Amino acid sequence: MNRKKKVVSTLKKKAKKANAKLAPSSNKPRYISKAEREKMALEAELVLQDNVLQETTQQESVQEEPSVEKDQTAAE
Repeated sequence: MNRKKKVVSTLKKKAKKANAKLAPSSNKPRYISKAEREKMALEAELVLQDNVLQETTQQESVQEEPSVEKDQTAAE
């Protein structure tokens, strides 16, 4: 009986260790190096600048369109 119990407990310990290795140990986020953080910040800044430029060009085009329409109606 002791031998059987010892074998079963040993197998259970091995199985428990294997499951512990497979399971994530914590909810800790993945490490991001300083260089990667700087790169991500630069990309975010570029996207923000592009968005601002697009918004300003859209606003300018909206302001210019009514004057063009007035000129066309006046010419007719």
